[in-house]
Amino acid sequence: MTARGSIAALMTCMAAAGAATPAVADAVPVGVPLDAVKTTLGVDTPRVATGVPVPVVGAPEAPRFHKGDMLPTPLLPTVPVSTELGNTLVSSPLPNLLGEPATDGEGSLTSPATTMLAGTPGAVLGSPLTMPNAANYGLPDVTLPAAGVVLPKVVGTPTAILGLAPLH
Repeated sequence: MTARGSIAALMTCMAAAGAATPAVADAVPVGVPLDAVKTTLGVDTPRVATGVPVPVVGAPEAPRFHKGDMLPTPLLPTVPVSTELGNTLVSSPLPNLLGEPATDGEGSLTSPATTMLAGTPGAVLGSPLTMPNAANYGLPDVTLPAAGVVLPKVVGTPTAILGLAPLH
């Protein structure tokens, strides 16, 4: 292979790697293995399956400059984070629900997937000096410093469904 051929092969591989976009999972499904408890103790165990959220960090809020302020607002910007809470299923056998073996059942708690949005806290800081003042020979005036916190936020609507079903 010549030098041109190897460079062409390298460029082709780089282009293919750059064109491939990785798949981003919203939640990673996880099943909790409780079969060993059933085998060891001889009792029916609950089934638990859920999704582990994968947080996706967004771009921080851009600072804004206001007329008369020397520092941008907010000084420490908030960063948005979004994730999806995966489907969750917890079910457990309920023997002798009404006191009779014929009334064996299964209780379940289901939570469908929900998108959650969050924002990190931020900080706002006021300058202890004003802009240059013409009445004060171009020197800035001294002011009381101000500080504030931008509160974190969480937005979402998680729900849960409680169910009871007889076994047949």
